[in-house]
Amino acid sequence: MTKSLTSAQDAADRLAVVEALYRFTAGIDLRDTDLLSSSLAENAVSDFRPAAAKAGFEYPVIEGREAIVSALTTSLGTLDTTHSVSNPRVTIDGDMARMDALVEAQHVPRSDPARHYLMKNRYDVVLARDGDVWVITRNTVDNVWRSGDPAVLSVV
Repeated sequence: MTKSLTSAQDAADRLAVVEALYRFTAGIDLRDTDLLSSSLAENAVSDFRPAAAKAGFEYPVIEGREAIVSALTTSLGTLDTTHSVSNPRVTIDGDMARMDALVEAQHVPRSDPARHYLMKNRYDVVLARDGDVWVITRNTVDNVWRSGDPAVLSVV
C-alpha cells in the first residue's frame, strides 16, 4: 500500500472512531435506540461512576449493549438532552482504538424547562472495529465541571 493510501485509511479510521461517539450521543439526544445501539459492541461496558460521584449520586457500571441502551433511555426518559463532542484524540492499533474526548451534556426536564444541569465530561472510550464500523467496547465518564441544579438528574 502506498503512503497516501495508508494516510487516507488512517484518516478514514480516525473519523469513523469519532463517528461512533457521535452515534452514541445523538442516539441519546434523539431518543433513537437503534442509533444508540449501533454505537455499542454487544458486550460494551459503560462506567459513569466517576462523573456521578462528582454530581453527588451513585450510578452502577452497566454491561451489555441492551442493558446500556435500556438504562440510558430509562434514566434520561424525562429529560431533554443535548450533547456536544469536542477535542477527540484518537489512537488506533489494528482493530482496536482509544479516544479521549470532551463531551458537554445539557439536561433539561421536559416538565420544567426553566431548570437545567450542565456537565462537561471527559470520555475515555475504547473501541473495536466491527466490520465497516467502529463500536464502543468501554466508555468511562469523568466530570470536569458542572453547573445548574443537580436535582435535575434525580428526577430520573
